[in-house]
Amino acid sequence: MSDDAAPTVRKIIHVDMDAFYASVEQRDNPELRGKPLAVGSAAARGVVAAASYEARKFGVHSAMPSVTAARKCPDLIFVPPRFDVYKAVSQQIREIFAEYTPLIEPLSLDEAYLDVTENLKGMAVATEIAAEIRDRIKTVTGLNASAGISYNKFLAKMASDLNKPNGQALISPKNGPAFVEALAVKKFHGVGPATAEKMRRLGIETGADLKSRTLEYLAAHFGKSGAYLYGIARGVDNRQVNPDRERKSIGAEDTFTEDIFALKAAKAELAPLAAKVWGHCQRHGIVGKTVTVKIKYADFQQATRSRTISHSFSCEDEILQHASALLETAFPFRLGVRLLGVTLSSLASQRERDEQQLRMAV
Repeated sequence: MSDDAAPTVRKIIHVDMDAFYASVEQRDNPELRGKPLAVGSAAARGVVAAASYEARKFGVHSAMPSVTAARKCPDLIFVPPRFDVYKAVSQQIREIFAEYTPLIEPLSLDEAYLDVTENLKGMAVATEIAAEIRDRIKTVTGLNASAGISYNKFLAKMASDLNKPNGQALISPKNGPAFVEALAVKKFHGVGPATAEKMRRLGIETGADLKSRTLEYLAAHFGKSGAYLYGIARGVDNRQVNPDRERKSIGAEDTFTEDIFALKAAKAELAPLAAKVWGHCQRHGIVGKTVTVKIKYADFQQATRSRTISHSFSCEDEILQHASALLETAFPFRLGVRLLGVTLSSLASQRERDEQQLRMAV
């Protein structure tokens, strides 16, 4: 047998729950089924966390201000989120995934990548695995899931949107490059509005346009993302499904009922946020060295301030002290502040930090 045998084509599935939070609420309350539903607060400063498909027909979507959502859909029903319930259902779904493969990379509570190239069921056809997983999810949770199947993560993610809700789609190695060429770059997963607008200004509006640019050109205009964009324009994405994906940050934020203009009042709002972040660190044995303060103004424009210290933060008060100092650098505020957030990053486990300190002490 030749040493130049063709490499194994990977079989990647992206599973995405359909309107997850809203579907859980409709499952648990039959009176909500078939009605336009938003998970979130109806308060003036509320934000939609999730919208049912009935609400989406009116243009309601996640992250939309609740007042805008109610204006678009006067019959919209708001229900408060129940994150403990969503996490419990998500765990049920993860257990189903684990029946098929240990290579599971969760992206959030409601979606994950699965590498089923070699799977625990010994099934040869990835589309059959995806269909079986979706059936199992429906049986166990009563919820619908959609799936995308392809030979890499980017295309599997794109495929999962093609037949939503409650469907699945395959993008084969044969069809992958042509699929990407015909796709508008603004629909590419990972290309946000700002990048899409920059591409438009450069005359890049489709995958074919992107493919026509050289690697050097893309690196010059998009930095480290250039190589990734060069690859996906050709249907190439060599990222592995990473079951040990590390959490990059821990954060908490709060939207206020009235805009804040005074520094003292704003600092007071940082205390409970620092407490939440530190509480999560303690529960999960995590520490971090970078603190970031997020400020959202009355016109929804955002600003951030970050600081990295030489050692990991050791207590809630230390996080609060640095967050407060960062907030001071943004004062006087350009407008009233409607939201503040505190995030900890440059994370490591408590054990890793302790081991590092011991090595330094020797």
